Amino acid sequence: MANEYVDALVTGPYVKIDDEIGGIRWLGGPPQLSDSEPVCLAVAPVLLGFSSEARWLRFARGNLGSMFPYLPKRPGCNKRLRTALPLVKRAMRLLAADTDFWFGNHWIVDSTPVPCGMSRPKVERSEMAGWAGYGYCASHSRFFWGLRARGPGRHAGP
Repeated sequence: MANEYVDALVTGPYVKIDDEIGGIRWLGGPPQLSDSEPVCLAVAPVLLGFSSEARWLRFARGNLGSMFPYLPKRPGCNKRLRTALPLVKRAMRLLAADTDFWFGNHWIVDSTPVPCGMSRPKVERSEMAGWAGYGYCASHSRFFWGLRARGPGRHAGP
């Protein structure tokens, strides 16, 4: 992964999150991480496609040291994220509201298909012809002729 790409994908959300969350709150001495930093460290691996927390923290230590001079070990990161959960939820809402899908009437749905017929003659004489159609089910790795369950008021074809 090119460093410029990673920097842009981490810096953009960090600035947006930091602007919205605001100042640092603490009791006692100043924290080594601001409130925005653990939230950004929770959002960034999703944007960069990391599925393993351990790999993400290794990657962050090796490539994002200039952006995050202090990165706690895994238990410290988890403890800080649990404490910052309301801020993480707020950041997720903030970032979601910044997309086209927030105000549009788009639904992102992955549903299980309901096959209506498996043979060609059955498909040709079925009364579901106006409703059903051909589709592909990735979870079952097969094509089907039938319907998909969708939200209320939506067409249920594939």
